[in-house]
Amino acid sequence: FRRVLFRSSVQSLLNKICPENVGTIAEKIVETKVSNTEELELVIGLIMKKALAESHYCETYADLVFRLKTEMPEFPAADGGKPVSFKSTLLNVVQNEFESMQTDSLELSEEEVAGKEKDEIDFLMAQRKSRILANMKFIGHLFLRQLLTARIIGSVMQDLAMCNEADRLPPEHVVECICELLNSIGYTLDSLSAGKEAIKQVCGRLMDLKQKKDKKGSQCYPKRIQFKIQDLLDTKNAGWVMKTFKASAKTKDEIAKDAARDAASGKTPDGAEHVIAGARPSYLVAGGSGAPGVGNDQGAWSEVPTKAGRR
Repeated sequence: FRRVLFRSSVQSLLNKICPENVGTIAEKIVETKVSNTEELELVIGLIMKKALAESHYCETYADLVFRLKTEMPEFPAADGGKPVSFKSTLLNVVQNEFESMQTDSLELSEEEVAGKEKDEIDFLMAQRKSRILANMKFIGHLFLRQLLTARIIGSVMQDLAMCNEADRLPPEHVVECICELLNSIGYTLDSLSAGKEAIKQVCGRLMDLKQKKDKKGSQCYPKRIQFKIQDLLDTKNAGWVMKTFKASAKTKDEIAKDAARDAASGKTPDGAEHVIAGARPSYLVAGGSGAPGVGNDQGAWSEVPTKAGRR
């Protein structure tokens, strides 16, 4: 009964989250008094589920994680090793999601498509793709909040791009994931020595994939993927400045400032804006919130537990 009530309380709080009340929601989650590792995993699982289902709120959920990481309790490990913390549990959840994304394709199983119309199947495939892309975006925003290091992110990108396996081609949705990740973190990653080298290698690989042809002389990737790669390379060459129409959660103050700027310029707003692709949140750049290691690559979560087959 305690678990059901606890889950309901946390879910209710997450349903109310917006950019303006992240601090309040974080405090209320802490007040639920997580009492064991199962409840800790439940909180993280619910946050992850919401972040992947509502990609335009990825930044907000990453801000929530940033606030919770030092407030949640630790618990003794069953094997007597390092204590189980909010940080380590979240990293395990994120890594598991990432590894399942590497092995899963967008194709549905026979059981999943049985008895369904084409429209239903297309909808399910679109949902799966949206979840995969949202996961990359969420990983990127964790990095921007210094919860993952440039070395880890660089390794993720190189794994996805198969940089050490030139004879293999990553699936189309994986190429899209790389572009999504770099559009989320490019500016900040490029400012770090470890990140700059990874970007150089991955972008070189993307350029090669864009031009890759099969034995019959046909392009290996469709125009849609080629354009996506080129758009990313153009953004990088423009200093990571990009024009975006993507939906993102904003506070009331941000909406009011945008409206005032449009009115002052005499322009009719078209919903687009020029942004830095992958800048850190302003509260970290300004040194607010007591953020650790601002301006360097010494994030709080410096390691991800690795599994067999990973570098």
